[in-house]
Amino acid sequence: MQATRIMITGGGTGGHIFPAVSIANALREIEPQCEILFVGALGRMEMEKVPAAGYKIVGLNISGFQRGSILKNLNLPFKVIESVSKAKDLINEFKPDVIVGVGGYASGPLLYAASRKKIPYLIQEQNSFAGITNKWLSKNAAKICVAFDGMERFFPAEKILKTGNPVRSSVIDVKDKRFAGATLLKLDPLKKTILVTGGSLGSAMLNKSVERFIDELVANDIQLIWQTGKYYFEGIMERVGPSKPGIIILEFLYKMDLAYAAADVIISRAGAGTIAELCFIKKPVILVPSPNVAEDHQTQNAMALVKNGAAILIKDDEAEVNLIPEAINLINDEAKCETLSVNIGKMAMPDADLIIAKEVLKLAGK
Repeated sequence: MQATRIMITGGGTGGHIFPAVSIANALREIEPQCEILFVGALGRMEMEKVPAAGYKIVGLNISGFQRGSILKNLNLPFKVIESVSKAKDLINEFKPDVIVGVGGYASGPLLYAASRKKIPYLIQEQNSFAGITNKWLSKNAAKICVAFDGMERFFPAEKILKTGNPVRSSVIDVKDKRFAGATLLKLDPLKKTILVTGGSLGSAMLNKSVERFIDELVANDIQLIWQTGKYYFEGIMERVGPSKPGIIILEFLYKMDLAYAAADVIISRAGAGTIAELCFIKKPVILVPSPNVAEDHQTQNAMALVKNGAAILIKDDEAEVNLIPEAINLINDEAKCETLSVNIGKMAMPDADLIIAKEVLKLAGK
C-alpha cells in the first residue's frame, strides 16, 4: 500500500508547534511509513524546532498584520500573493493526500491553496476563541478539531470534533517526581512552593508582580521557582540576587516536568497549550491572561476553566497588586487547593494527538 502523504502547516509559537509535532509523532505511531512535510514561516521558531524534532520543513515568506504600524504592513499583500503561489507549487511537488493546519502565519496560504486544489484539510484550533483566519478557512475544511465547548460560534457545527489539545508527554509525567524536582532545584520538598512561569520569553507583568512581593514570600516561608524569561533574567538577578532563601530564579526551565512536580501552586499565562498541560498536572492554578494576543483569546481560555471551578483568574492590569497575595492565600487554603486540583483534572482530554491523527488518516482515505 502506498504511504500516506501529509503536510502540516503552522507555527510561530510553541503553542502551535508542540501540537503539530505531537500530531506528526502520532501519525508515525499509527503509520510508520507515512511521509510528512511541515510548512512554516521563514524566520519563525518552527524553522528550528521542527527539524530538531526530526521532520523536514520548508518556509514561506509570510508574516502577520502588524498592529499600530501602517508602514510595516505595506508589503504584506505581496507576501501573501507570493506565499500562496509557493504553497501551490509545494502541493504540486509533494502531492499530499491531506493537509493539517495548526494556526500561525503559514497556515493561511497553504490551506487556501489546498482549498483551490481540492485537497482535504483539517484545522486544529487550540484556543477557545477562534481567530479570523481559521474562521475564514473553516468554510472549506473537512474537519475542525477543537479543545473547548461552544466552538460552533465560530465554525460549522457538523465539522467540529472535540479532541482536546495535544500535550508533550515528557512535560506532564510528574507522578512521584516531587523529591526529584526539589533536589534538582535545591529546594526543601517538605516546604510549600509556588511556580511562576511566563513562557520562554517571560512576562514583564508576572515578573513585576513577583518582585514586588518577594519579601512577603520569604517571610511566609514559601519557596519560589521563578522562571523569568531571557529578556528579564539579568535585570532581576541584579536587583533581587541569588541570596534570598528558597527563591530559585531561572531564565528558562529545561525540566518542566520536575518544576511542575515540585510546585504546590502554579502561576501562569493562559495559552491553550499550557492550559492543556496544566489539566494533566492537576495542581491548583492561577492564570494571568496576556492582553497582548489577538482577540484576547487567553482570557477566553482561562474563563473556560474558571467557570468550571478549575482555576483562579487574575487580570493582567491587577496582577502587580493582587497576584502574589492571592497565591499566598491559596497555598495556605488546603481545601481550596484540593477543589481546584480535582476540577482541573476533570478537564484533561487524553490521547488528543492520536484521535486527531486518526481523523487525518481517515480524511486521506486510510
